[in-house]
Amino acid sequence: MMHSMHAWAPAFALALAACSGSSQPSASTSAASSTAAVPAKAATTSTAAPKQAVAKTFTPPPIDAIPDTPFGEMVREGRAIFMDTQTHAKAYVGNGLRCSNCHLDAGRLANAAPMWAAWGMYPTYRSKNGHVNTFAERLQGCFRYSMNGKAPPPDSPVIVALESYVYWMSKGAPTGVALAGRGYPKKGFKPPQPPDYARGQHVFETNCALCHGKDGLGQKTAGRYVFPPLWGPHSFNWGAGMHKLDNAAAFIKANMPLGRGGMLSDQDAWDVALFMNAHERPQDPRFTGSVAETRKKFHHSKMSLYGTVVNGHLLGSGSPR
Repeated sequence: MMHSMHAWAPAFALALAACSGSSQPSASTSAASSTAAVPAKAATTSTAAPKQAVAKTFTPPPIDAIPDTPFGEMVREGRAIFMDTQTHAKAYVGNGLRCSNCHLDAGRLANAAPMWAAWGMYPTYRSKNGHVNTFAERLQGCFRYSMNGKAPPPDSPVIVALESYVYWMSKGAPTGVALAGRGYPKKGFKPPQPPDYARGQHVFETNCALCHGKDGLGQKTAGRYVFPPLWGPHSFNWGAGMHKLDNAAAFIKANMPLGRGGMLSDQDAWDVALFMNAHERPQDPRFTGSVAETRKKFHHSKMSLYGTVVNGHLLGSGSPR
């Protein structure tokens, strides 16, 4: 049954089959029961802040332009942390991810949340935590949520190095301007049809499993992830921005499969984003002790599957902590 593109269900009606004792959703779904209530393309009323001027895409300096100075050494350390976070910031990482998994090309690639487009936008108010955030606090959040770890102190060598790397990369970029290529390309990006679990599973098996594994748990070489886990205990937790369907779909559309961004249709990107985020992952660190209460407080959004039932399983109830 097609959902009205203007109506949202309070929970995502994906599949009615009972869970077989596993935290992973069953692949047995029907077209009628596996459709999530995400609206098709339609005009919406925006409550966002006034639009900011958008400049041309900024080009960051080449890596070989890092100066041979004490500051340059700190920039190089920041880049090393960015590229191999588990090695260079091990004490603060709790999963198999690194910064460059979501911020591609060492944080330089447009439409893959490039660092040069983020630096000049801070400090800024974030509704996620209800106050004005510095860039250092934004980095701390990445460790806490995307890396399922703990936040380095704001004056720690890790944060100072990462800030130095991003500052160097952003030199010459305007301040307070939403540069083209910032974040993921979500503006106007809506699914032609409501996203569907079964279709998403097919997209995953056809386009994603080769790198991320048939089980979605990533692939390792010599004990280290070469392709990140998309769900499960070693992936990002329920508090990370990538758990939201619109963020994941926009990232996938622009950048996946790796090196072939843009090849998937809009529908495929939304479908596989739903499939990915319909699996369990580590608990939101803001967990109150109740999935329902945590959803109401932090996930009361049509873009979050946390606290909804998928294939008979309440997402968030089986999350490792």
